[in-house]
Amino acid sequence: MDRIDGIRAFVAVVDAGSFTRAGDRLGISNKLVSKYVAALEGQQGVTLLNRTTRALSLTPSGERYLTAARRVLAAVEELDGQASAEEGALTGRLRVTAPVTFGEMFVAVLTRNFTRRHPALSLDLHLTDRYVDLAAEGFDLALRIGQLPDSSLIARRIGQTEAWAVASPAYLASHPRPAHPEALRDHLCIRDSNAQTPGRASFLIEGKAVSVPLPGRITVNSAQAVRQLVLEGEGVALIPSFVVARDVAEGRLQRLLPDFARPQLDIQAVSLPQPFVPPRLSAYLDHLRARLSPLLKAPPPGS
Repeated sequence: MDRIDGIRAFVAVVDAGSFTRAGDRLGISNKLVSKYVAALEGQQGVTLLNRTTRALSLTPSGERYLTAARRVLAAVEELDGQASAEEGALTGRLRVTAPVTFGEMFVAVLTRNFTRRHPALSLDLHLTDRYVDLAAEGFDLALRIGQLPDSSLIARRIGQTEAWAVASPAYLASHPRPAHPEALRDHLCIRDSNAQTPGRASFLIEGKAVSVPLPGRITVNSAQAVRQLVLEGEGVALIPSFVVARDVAEGRLQRLLPDFARPQLDIQAVSLPQPFVPPRLSAYLDHLRARLSPLLKAPPPGS
């Protein structure tokens, strides 16, 4: 066994919390991961992991070894990156996760363009609206929209958007057009459960952030589903501008309360802290930063 394979398997098990998830992350079987870690322990002459039927934990020796193991893997990654840079090619594999609607509208095409330029690189794009644990699930990068909770993750802003209040002409034909954010309490509101506060919305009123209620009977976990319900006249909703910009431009939806500003939503790329950022990850981040903002400012392609 190559000792680097053993070190890589050991660190993956610690980060993922299980041999099975570590195997998924490394693209090998959990039995092979277990074999690598056992061989590494044999080479070192110590037990690195306490194994029970319910949990794994580091031994004192394992805690000390983990710090050195991360440094070794960072050095190996840096050497590989230097070699790739000298050859002018990006290699290896990136695992990226993004919200479903945002991923379908923007990230998929940007990823396609990136991989066309770097044919020796493989990229696994996973679209989901749930909160992904990068370490446990083996992702290199997560794209997230909105305010992030405090954490040890490294966040880089790659763009901004905002949520517009919108309604269909048919709905507004039978309901008074709200002239003030507080008037939303008198409307049927379609709520997106992916929002940080689905039942409330923040507006800047006379220079102060004011949170207003969004009463309604329908809550869904998809911006596109919210859009469809609003198009069908079911109520008012706050939807990311990139989702409804074309609908507003072409008259299918009307933007409400445009004179009341709403907080900008940062689009952030989040990764685990690491002593050395692989060139493939740096290049992908640069690609997103350079190309995302112009796409967000333009009406999305017709659906």
